[in-house]
Amino acid sequence: EDVMAEFQLGPNGGLMYCMEYLEKNIDWLFAQLDNLDEDYLLFDFPGQVELYTHHESVCNIVRQLEKKGYRLACVNLIDSHYCSSAVNFISAAGLSLSIMLQIELPHVNVLSKIDLVESMGKLDFSLQTYTDARNLTILLQGLESNRFAQRYKKMTEAFVDVVEGFGLVSFLPLNIQEKESVWTVVKAIDRANGHAYAGMASKGPDLNVVNDSDFDYYRVAAVQEKYMSSDPVKDVLDEHLHM
Repeated sequence: EDVMAEFQLGPNGGLMYCMEYLEKNIDWLFAQLDNLDEDYLLFDFPGQVELYTHHESVCNIVRQLEKKGYRLACVNLIDSHYCSSAVNFISAAGLSLSIMLQIELPHVNVLSKIDLVESMGKLDFSLQTYTDARNLTILLQGLESNRFAQRYKKMTEAFVDVVEGFGLVSFLPLNIQEKESVWTVVKAIDRANGHAYAGMASKGPDLNVVNDSDFDYYRVAAVQEKYMSSDPVKDVLDEHLHM
């Protein structure tokens, strides 16, 4: 707010200025971090997407932190209500991919507020369609009645092809009020930043701890059963069988 008032900038411009200022004064940040007696740090960045899609300051700060020996992972939170609109979810998936390619860190994408996933209406497909994000083409079926989407149909299809082509985007569902949901996300983050492997080098990783992907179908089905009105097991298994 001080920056916005002094330099007559809007919210986005003010944040960009602050990030550029922090980048130029990175030694101050390092001094603050050196005073902390912690093994695990969380950097809570603002939500303005410009900072992560094409502005360079955040990337440069991240690179400097890596040079100082910090083992980082990026956690990207997307509100789950975007799943209620095919256009919005495709945009969110594209945004997530853009951030992944720009920041170049181990990445965990999260569908937050999953308990409110159907607050904007029933989803057209099973929850796993959105968490896996491997078959976004199927979402295009829901755009046939959208006049705006039809106008830009070819562009949307090309956009989907890019996201699917990279094959990098997937999401974990999160309800911050539910301990098991939070723990699932924390374990994924610990794997991404290497914390889960600390002290395991001599005996190798415990696969029961670090690789639970075989249970994704059942985990997602359980979330869907709790927060959605459709038949979760049938939807998830049917979708899996037709992949």
